[in-house]
Amino acid sequence: MTTSDKPDNAPETASPEATGVAAQDWATASADPQYHAAVVDLLGALAYGELAAFERLAEDAKLAPTLADKAELAKMASAEFHHFERLRDRLTEIGEEPTLAMDPFVAALDGFHRQTAPSDWLEGLVKAYVGDSIASDFYREVAARLDSDTRELVLAVLDDTGHAGFAVEKVRAAIDAEPRVGGRLALWARRLMGEALSQSQRVVADRDALSTMLVGGVADGFDLAEVGRMFSRITEAHTKRMAALGLAA
Repeated sequence: MTTSDKPDNAPETASPEATGVAAQDWATASADPQYHAAVVDLLGALAYGELAAFERLAEDAKLAPTLADKAELAKMASAEFHHFERLRDRLTEIGEEPTLAMDPFVAALDGFHRQTAPSDWLEGLVKAYVGDSIASDFYREVAARLDSDTRELVLAVLDDTGHAGFAVEKVRAAIDAEPRVGGRLALWARRLMGEALSQSQRVVADRDALSTMLVGGVADGFDLAEVGRMFSRITEAHTKRMAALGLAA
């Protein structure tokens, strides 16, 4: 998740008044096998997302118009790989095989990236800023219901790698230089929004433990109505990012 300039309405870490799982550490919370399975799924999905982000940034660097831009993307790709390593190491630490944890999410994430392959440099920047940030918002929402140890790790790997400000600067400059570019990029960003939300919903629906985490059971206080509100907050954050880019939502 390459960009995550956290919007104003993004969830924070659990409050001092947190109860249930959110008030526990991993050693306590993981005694529930369903919760353990949900966290393995979550870390597996995140780990493959970070690995895919690393690969994509390295590929996007080939489209960069200047050497400085290539170097910037290379630095961001390196940060994504470091995030992947942290997630991989955590899965190993809790007794899970990282590749097995990631495997259920490969098809969905690869499918998303195939369907949203950018045609040029600017589309690649918009995808990293808008598309990946939607996924990051989703994972932050889930993180608010995690045990303290897992929550800390998840929020750390969602930290901005520097792509947010870089993307905004480059896209706004391109629109200023050629205003017609804005219309094309706005359509592209809307497509990314739809694809990213659909992918998030499919991933959750396909994994029973993650579904339970979102709609009840191991996720204290989470219900179907709250899931709807969650996606509304994600949509609102997307609108703010579009405005930051100088694009109409």
